Amino acid sequence: MSHPLLDLPPLTAERFAAIERRVAALLHTEQDVVITQGEALLPLEGCIRGGARPGSTALNVVTGPYGQTFGNWLRDAGATVVDLEVPFHAAVSAQDVARALSGHPEIDFVSLVHAEAATGNTNPVAEIGEVVRSHGALFMVDAVASVAAEPLLVDAWGVDLCVIGAQKAMGGPAGVSAVSVSERAWRRLADNPAAPRRSYLSLLDWKERWIDAGRKALPHAPAQLEMLALEACLERIEEAGLDAVIARHRAAAAATRAGAAALAAVEPYVYRDEDAAPVATTLRTLDGVAADGLVARALALEPGLPLVAGGGALAKEMIRVNHYGRDADPAVVVRTLRTLRTLAGVLEADPEPAVAAADAAWQV
Repeated sequence: MSHPLLDLPPLTAERFAAIERRVAALLHTEQDVVITQGEALLPLEGCIRGGARPGSTALNVVTGPYGQTFGNWLRDAGATVVDLEVPFHAAVSAQDVARALSGHPEIDFVSLVHAEAATGNTNPVAEIGEVVRSHGALFMVDAVASVAAEPLLVDAWGVDLCVIGAQKAMGGPAGVSAVSVSERAWRRLADNPAAPRRSYLSLLDWKERWIDAGRKALPHAPAQLEMLALEACLERIEEAGLDAVIARHRAAAAATRAGAAALAAVEPYVYRDEDAAPVATTLRTLDGVAADGLVARALALEPGLPLVAGGGALAKEMIRVNHYGRDADPAVVVRTLRTLRTLAGVLEADPEPAVAAADAAWQV
């Protein structure tokens, strides 16, 4: 019996390399791109364990839970870590980073999350990259939640290690990711005796066995279905136009924030519009409404809504409205707002003011 997901012809090295080139174009980079066969935590950990080592000092910007995870990995790799912690309802500024670097001139590695989907904020990578470049540190950016949702100019911004995943704004699967690697990042990894080698976390293995070997033969059997899905994501973005895809995500964020402002039981968690991520809008519940209970009732009523309660200590007060990929759509935003209005127990359960505000804000 034939099946569309089975008995596929082998993925050739030429096709694999062509997908890499399309990822590089998406990132606006001439750097090497390594496509990794797993969720984006794989290359993120590989970058940190290769870029950090005993004797190095890292500035770790924490604007959400992923920044906290990076700090743990950096310490585990033996680096001295300077955590620059920012309230989760805000973004870090280039001035904040400059002050931290000035206070610790020994810093040689900087890690930053571009957009924190879990907390709904986004950070100004372009301005921060200029500061980091002037300082001379290696700059790693987690762009998993920002790629295809907001501009991402790896070379122009001086990003040495940029990790992406396909599962958010690209509209693809979680099982494939990629990282762009600058020449000085390759040197940093090669000079680190503790960098992963002969390991699933190793970027150096890909350089030695794939890139330096001329991309003639794949070092192992690729995750074929995920690679084909990544290729399809790239094709869809190219056909729509990257600018149009970014505009759609921005419109979804603006509409969700505007609609939420018309609801009495919630308010935007991220205070300033310019700090709000285009992939997810986080909302703070008011008047004693428990966020996790509200989300559970909403999903029981509308199972397909892109709603998640905040993680950990934020479960009682934060709702996350995901509007990435196919959910960056006005109909999805309106359905979500209507459900939240009805379930919040507001006396006048008329959702139309929120819908009208969202409609007015949606501009593509």
